[in-house]
Amino acid sequence: MTTAQEQTADPSAQVAVTLDGCAKEDARTVLTALNTSFSSDRPSDDEPADDKAGRPTVWTATYDVSRTLALPGPARLSEPVTMTAQGGYRAVDRLRESLAEAFAVRVVGTAAGDQEQEAQLRLDNQ
Repeated sequence: MTTAQEQTADPSAQVAVTLDGCAKEDARTVLTALNTSFSSDRPSDDEPADDKAGRPTVWTATYDVSRTLALPGPARLSEPVTMTAQGGYRAVDRLRESLAEAFAVRVVGTAAGDQEQEAQLRLDNQ
């Protein structure tokens, strides 16, 4: 099986996404929206799950945003979700634009580097 990271020769098209501090159902909703738009290093049937020991859970995936597969439709969250997106400037913008098809998206923080950025995005219902 080939992952999205192996499929693209352009590492600037890769965005690492991290979700934590949210319900697994909301994580599933966000990841499903992203999987609609972009190929990922995670199988499409990989469902977020809670840690059986009750520890905090972090869900991560890497998306190849070099090609948009489709646009997600509006989606519902049980509460606002904060996610971190790390990648090239244009790649993070493409990911944010895709998420804006499904959610109200607000940038709540950024950390800039020479070639990439880390952005904290707040997702809510439209």
